[in-house]
Amino acid sequence: MTRPPTRSGRSAVACELVERWYREGYYSRRTWVDVLSEDSVGSDAPIVYAAADGARTVTSIGEIRQAAKRVAAALLALGVGPGDAVAVQLPNRIEASVAYAAVLLAGAILVPIVHVYGPNEVRFILEQSEATVLIQPDRRRRTDYRDRIDSYSGLPSLRHVVIVGDAPAGTLSWDGLPMSEEYVRPAVHADDIALLIYTSGTTAAPKGVQHSHNSLLAEVRSAPGASGGRADSVQLVSFPPGHIAGVSSVLRPLVHGRSAVYMESWDPALAAELISQYRVTATSGTPFHLTGLLDVDDVAAKLATLADFLIGAATVPEGLVRRAAHAGISTFRCYGSTEHPTATSGRAGEAEAERLGTDGAPMAGVRVRILDDRGADVPVGVDGEVVLQGPDQFVGYRDGALDVQAFTDDGWMRTGDLGHLDPAGRLTITDRIKDVVIRAGETISSGQVEDVLVTHPAVVEGAVVAAPDPRYGEVVAAVVVVGPGARLGLDELRVHFEKSGLARQKTPERLVVVDELPRTALGKVRKADLRVAHFQVG
Repeated sequence: MTRPPTRSGRSAVACELVERWYREGYYSRRTWVDVLSEDSVGSDAPIVYAAADGARTVTSIGEIRQAAKRVAAALLALGVGPGDAVAVQLPNRIEASVAYAAVLLAGAILVPIVHVYGPNEVRFILEQSEATVLIQPDRRRRTDYRDRIDSYSGLPSLRHVVIVGDAPAGTLSWDGLPMSEEYVRPAVHADDIALLIYTSGTTAAPKGVQHSHNSLLAEVRSAPGASGGRADSVQLVSFPPGHIAGVSSVLRPLVHGRSAVYMESWDPALAAELISQYRVTATSGTPFHLTGLLDVDDVAAKLATLADFLIGAATVPEGLVRRAAHAGISTFRCYGSTEHPTATSGRAGEAEAERLGTDGAPMAGVRVRILDDRGADVPVGVDGEVVLQGPDQFVGYRDGALDVQAFTDDGWMRTGDLGHLDPAGRLTITDRIKDVVIRAGETISSGQVEDVLVTHPAVVEGAVVAAPDPRYGEVVAAVVVVGPGARLGLDELRVHFEKSGLARQKTPERLVVVDELPRTALGKVRKADLRVAHFQVG
């Protein structure tokens, strides 16, 4: 497999877009090496990491930057350099922030991996990305990551496994890395690949999304319309760092010099305690996270400083909005994806109808069009496929064959989502063309789950759809046809998925057994009919 494309191999349309973003000032010759190796405003701003067991680590932006330089020097000493991929599978701990910055300072390609991904998913990512180094913890809760190392044997590119914690033989200890104060800046170009992040997308295999130094910097420099620009702003971060929202949340404080509090795992009571103790002003998440916060005892006192809550990846129930407003919290929506992290956003100071009735206006430099089935623009208020152009959009997939369907002929990024624009240019997402489940903000490929589902010996055929859930927004639901005389229960299906190695949240949480699956004249399963018939989705 060849290296991912950098400045070469791009279409003429893509090159024209890059040139336009240079002219408009969204792109520059500065790279992440430049940004992270220089002193920044806000170096003394505190950064807090709250572990699941209640332990706290308090540091500062300046200390993270200095630690990252030492780890970057160690990576360079291990032979890592520009163009090499370094995979990091860590939860929200200080080591994740240091590792992310260190990989970028080494001029390498950062490959974040969601910390709950199983060995099958991780091996696929390591193999396709050609990662030379994997950084992971020794264990977290019931998961011992050291038990998985043998699963990655035989990968020709993987030279080192670095363990944060107790490192077994044959691996490197995080604390034992050959760190040095003599960091030497590598030579990289602003249009080189800086980030390779995998998303379940709409196909069975995860898709590697490539961002350049410029596109990632454009995303991190932008900020949805909260009060986060205030000098005294403090952000609470609960997104796992393996997600694109988590990547931005790790890097944004290092660029803007703003304080942040990171949670290793979501706990509403702990979140409320952290908001109160560290005077958090803004946070983001899904309705699941906001509901949990509003359900804590003495909510008015504990959330007194929380002014803004940005909601993404889900619709927002009106009752929840009213509860938040009563608690003094302004909620607003945004829209984005791994391929285009922040395309539109509402504003904290807008009227409620604008904040919550739409997904907001395009971010600076972003353009939005709505197309019909023939690729023609539709009138205002009419639904169609949402296509985008913006400086923070990705430069292409690791598997270049996927790019053909990802872009229109004239260079607009296809989102696979349906929506419409209002007269003021605000976007509202109304449905998804893509076959996915969005559980607590995480996108899960139905195809990937179906590949495991149909391997159960009792299953003749099966389909996976999204079922509504008051806690997670959506959960994975399986509709199956079983063989003659066969029986299948949800507990048995859970055991089957546990053995598959997929992440736990991809296991079906609803199960319906039917005599046959509804199909179109061409034989395609009518999933909309399944949702309406069995999960009360109209």
